[in-house]
Amino acid sequence: MNNTTASLIVIGSELTRGIISDKHGQLVSRELTKLGYHISQIVAIPDDGTIEQILHALLKSNDVIIITGGLGPTSDDMTRQAISDVAGRKLVKNEAAYSRLYKRVGERIHGANEKQAYFPEGFETILNPNGTAEGFYGYAGNTLLISLPGPPREMEPMFRTNVIPLLSSLTGHEYKPRLEYSTFLIAEAKLEELTNDVDSSISWGTRFQDYRISLYAEGDEAECERDMGELQNRCGKELIVPGDVTALSALTSYLRENGLTIATAESCTGGLCAMLLTEEAGSSVYFNGSVVSYAPAVKEGVLGVKNETINTFGTVSTQCAIEMAEGALKKTNSDYAFSITGVAGPDKSEGKDVGTVCFGFAGKNRESECVMLKFTSWGRASIRRKSATAAFLLARCFIEHKENLIDITSRWHYI
Repeated sequence: MNNTTASLIVIGSELTRGIISDKHGQLVSRELTKLGYHISQIVAIPDDGTIEQILHALLKSNDVIIITGGLGPTSDDMTRQAISDVAGRKLVKNEAAYSRLYKRVGERIHGANEKQAYFPEGFETILNPNGTAEGFYGYAGNTLLISLPGPPREMEPMFRTNVIPLLSSLTGHEYKPRLEYSTFLIAEAKLEELTNDVDSSISWGTRFQDYRISLYAEGDEAECERDMGELQNRCGKELIVPGDVTALSALTSYLRENGLTIATAESCTGGLCAMLLTEEAGSSVYFNGSVVSYAPAVKEGVLGVKNETINTFGTVSTQCAIEMAEGALKKTNSDYAFSITGVAGPDKSEGKDVGTVCFGFAGKNRESECVMLKFTSWGRASIRRKSATAAFLLARCFIEHKENLIDITSRWHYI
């Protein structure tokens, strides 16, 4: 295997001032080393035009240079011009990229934003599913230059989906496909502990994302699948699922495909589920509405929760959760509804510990179900996010009606 030399340039004044930490160096060096590349340098520079000088220096001793950052529309985003100058290629408008950018920003494309559709002539673009600045790659002499946006949520998927296969296609570098799973509710540190315990010979990797953690396994495919099965047995199969998916998309895609509608009744999550359900374009086809019933009086007056239920069991109870869900179902005339009521913290409520959350699920011509979960708390925000994720997972399970929710959650561990 050839031992090609590569370097990484990370651009951002926030990095060089110590405001934020670099997220790319470890990822790029680890993945390129697996492919047989020798990482020569990782250089962090500010947004001050230094990049052109650094590029000229690195071109003398590197076969591949990856640059992250500096692709935005502002005056201090200088990467595309610097690469254009170093490669001796003028910047030209890419009509396909312009069209994609226009779909994202509309008339705001006119002015500074438009420069994000310009690339060094002859360079190929790299699609950015999570942002407006597309990446690109091409050669300056014999050196391959790859430019990616700086934000990790944009850079990392582009790097994994496009850059790794590109670099593996070069002579002497074998790309090893890997299994990808999406995990929910389980802390990243616990995942690493579990994966090493299941099989330390498999190469594991994790990537923290919104409302989930991606888990990767590299090695013999049969062994990877066996080990993933063991992880599912230990944690709960609903908490570790194949592919790059979210709990939200798993629910909404099922609702769309089956022409179903849903509503929510939320207490401790304060409307978070409703916000997430309506982030998708066209969500009105499956989402009918929500009641944020934070106060007991709203639970009673709007959702029809019985005063006796609250006095006997409290607002944080499965009994209250069921009546909340049934009230939302009736109020919105939806096919299904779910509710969330719990203790987000920082203090106990009604004698219940922080992290205690009750969920109710109701459907037309269906017997309602409820479950209580107890989450490990890392603060109010973590409880709210976990509650929303669990609600989406359980809502789909309830709608599919393959197994009782209590039986499903009895297998959930490390949440």
